Amino acid sequence: MDHQTRSEPEQLQSAPGAEQIARARMTRRRWVAAVSVGSTLLAAAGFAASQVIKSPAQAAADTKPPAADVLTAPVERRVLKETVALRGTVAAGQSVTVAPVASGGEGAAEPVVTKLPVNAGDTIRAGQLLLEVSGRPVFVLKGELPVYRDLKPGAKGDDVAQLQNALRNLGHGTGNDPSGTFRAGTKSALQAFYAGLGYDPRPAVDDDGEAVKAAEQGVRSAERALEQAQSAADAAAPSPSGTPADGEDGTDTGGGGDSEARRAVEWAQEDLQTARQNLTDAQAAAGPMLPAGEVVFLPGFPARVDSVSGAVGARVTAGVMTVSAGRLVVRGYLQERQKGLVRAGQRVEILAERSGTTVPGKVRSVSETLDEGQEQDGTSEDGSDGERAPAATQGYPVVVEPDKPLDRALAGQEVRLTVEAGSTDGKALVVPVTAVSVGSDGKSAVTVVAADGTQRRVQVRAATQGDGYVAVVPLGTGRLAPGALVVTGIRQAPGGGA
Repeated sequence: MDHQTRSEPEQLQSAPGAEQIARARMTRRRWVAAVSVGSTLLAAAGFAASQVIKSPAQAAADTKPPAADVLTAPVERRVLKETVALRGTVAAGQSVTVAPVASGGEGAAEPVVTKLPVNAGDTIRAGQLLLEVSGRPVFVLKGELPVYRDLKPGAKGDDVAQLQNALRNLGHGTGNDPSGTFRAGTKSALQAFYAGLGYDPRPAVDDDGEAVKAAEQGVRSAERALEQAQSAADAAAPSPSGTPADGEDGTDTGGGGDSEARRAVEWAQEDLQTARQNLTDAQAAAGPMLPAGEVVFLPGFPARVDSVSGAVGARVTAGVMTVSAGRLVVRGYLQERQKGLVRAGQRVEILAERSGTTVPGKVRSVSETLDEGQEQDGTSEDGSDGERAPAATQGYPVVVEPDKPLDRALAGQEVRLTVEAGSTDGKALVVPVTAVSVGSDGKSAVTVVAADGTQRRVQVRAATQGDGYVAVVPLGTGRLAPGALVVTGIRQAPGGGA
């Protein structure tokens, strides 16, 4: 009864070898678990090795550059302007360097500045004294022509007419002198102008009047000779009774003295006429003159003193000052590649970068002569090597005239010039310059990319170019419409190399 009621574990434990059987089962379980863990570790190690160790084919595939990506830009339809950009400097329409040369007689010293009544930045008017050199004045008058010679009595030309106009504008009339002829009226006006400045004009003939005095003496001598000849002729003439004055028998005891006396009178009259003409010429040549070194002509007033490099007591070896007048213009220089694109009359935008203001204008002139300018040696003031600066005055000079007067404060400042060198005739199809390529056949074309990525080439003719764009005209059966995408370049994915 008791033997039948014991549990199964009790029966197993009491059975022979039960302990050995349980221990064997536990050992089997541990071995299975170890095998399972080892398999898992081997699988993980194999996966890791597969990520590190690659076949040559796989390595080449992994290092292959990614597929190229195209850069595109849309075709536009607009007016395209071809422009040329350059730098310019605002300056007066005319700028003159005053470099007077004082003339003097024997033993005259080197010219020296003896008076300097103006300073840089001063406004000057017509007829004003600019400076004094060795006691002689240098003044400014209104005129377009630059002075190139001394103007003396008897001179003729456009420069004489310019002087006459300048004197009349200052209130000094030139009398009945014809325009362009230096006569008595002009001499009187010039004499009065110099007197107003407080100076005596230089004489045209520097001989203390000896030429006129000699001519006057010649006239007096000729007059006396004529009187004597006339008296002799009167004595040789027949008496009223018909009896010869020098013979009782009616014969001419003087051997034709009457006719000789008449010839002597005629000669004396000719000599007197010549003497009087010589006096007239001497008087016409005498009087005040305008030395070229004592006047500066400017086209308009008020004018401005740009700079003064001299000082009282300084020797005059070069320019003493620079003066300018007339409307402000912009002066720049074109490079060789730009010169063929710019010509007189083209429209220009003048940009004052400091203030941001723009003023329209036009090209007034383009020089045909290359201005070499001054070479830059690329060294700093202390003699060390520095960045080489381009010559500021190297190129073909160009003058731009604004449509309206520029602010006088811009004088001497740099501005940006944008010249409209060309323009399409109305709106045209335009693409970036990089979109146009030239094939092996020498023909230009653009590559159009469709929505599905397919590409087609369209042959075109390139026209006006500007601001990085070029106007194109499709040729043949090629189709090109605004909004279409054209290839402008190739872009590699990051890490894909160039």
